Amino acid sequence: MNEPTGGSEGDLSSSNPITRMSDHYFIEQALSLAARGAGMVSPNPLVGSVVVKDGVVVGSGYHRYDELKHAEVWALEEAGSLARGSSVYVNLEPCSHQGSGKRTPPCVKALIDARVGRVVASMFDPNPRVNGSGFEQLRAAGIEVETGLLETEARRLNEKYAKFVTTGLPFVHLKVASSLDGCIATVSGESKWITGESARNASQALRHQYDAILIGIGTALADDPILTDRTGLQRRRPLTRVVLDSNLRLSPESQLVRTAAVNPLLIFTAKSTGNHDRLRLVQAGAEVVGVDSSDGRLDLKAVLTELGKRELASLIVEGGAEVAGSFVSQNLVDKFTFFIAPKILGGKRSHPSIGGEGFQRLTDAVVLHDVVTLHHNEDIELTGYSRRNLHRDLY
Repeated sequence: MNEPTGGSEGDLSSSNPITRMSDHYFIEQALSLAARGAGMVSPNPLVGSVVVKDGVVVGSGYHRYDELKHAEVWALEEAGSLARGSSVYVNLEPCSHQGSGKRTPPCVKALIDARVGRVVASMFDPNPRVNGSGFEQLRAAGIEVETGLLETEARRLNEKYAKFVTTGLPFVHLKVASSLDGCIATVSGESKWITGESARNASQALRHQYDAILIGIGTALADDPILTDRTGLQRRRPLTRVVLDSNLRLSPESQLVRTAAVNPLLIFTAKSTGNHDRLRLVQAGAEVVGVDSSDGRLDLKAVLTELGKRELASLIVEGGAEVAGSFVSQNLVDKFTFFIAPKILGGKRSHPSIGGEGFQRLTDAVVLHDVVTLHHNEDIELTGYSRRNLHRDLY
């Protein structure tokens, strides 16, 4: 992604150290506020804003999808007349456009009308309709603009938005729960539960951050899951369940289909599948979409394109091994999370976490970067990003 630069005047590396420390503190507050919108704003970005006058916070806000005000407007309204000459901190470039489908006026206009003195933002908005124009308008109005503070953290916070707004495709996060030797089930197929309760709760927390969750028909038939968001946290829209089912083997009596009226169910199948098989699932409440297929495998890029058309900006892939292997081998995974239990299942007939043919050489292996590890009692959570993904520069 090519971003415009603001010149030396917007480079925080040359700022006064004391000012920089203060800026760092307030940008952290903006990021923290932005995160409160998780589950509520997609496909829009997570945005938080803080208005500071003479070192004191006089206004704050964050974007909530169901409100017609963006974060900056919430913060400015709370600040009132104190906004004049203030410093405004925001994790994403203020929006500058008003057009079809946009429910809110540009935040840039609100900042200019409030006569703020300075805007400190973490990153440019990757939306092609913005991407620097907001900063340009602020500078043209005589407002000082500085960018780049905690940019890495800001990019991570809005990684899903960044990919979706620039490609039209959902951000793909592969999640695996496995034993220490990389198995997701015993030789008999038993898999509940490999990891402990704490790790499973963390897995549920991940689901809450995504618009859709995907499994293959093998997992659907073996486990008969519901695949809902069980965190109890508020969502703007229910988690969309996605099943890859080339031959439409999913039963109308499955839990997935029986709950489709409340939690959307999207079934992808081969275009050649008969209308009678589709009709019985559609009548039960599911949406069935045909895509191209080859050797019984659905075109995953076509699947992602269809999800993007439905404004599903993020997707968590939960299995099984063959589905995971297909996403990995086609370089379609943006982010990986492995929950690893200190258990050894053993056996050459155990079920590996990543299926498919595998790689012939070590140099072909998927190498993760920016790896973070967490502990859930004895289980380990490992998260990283793929160096091979074509969209890695977005976040």
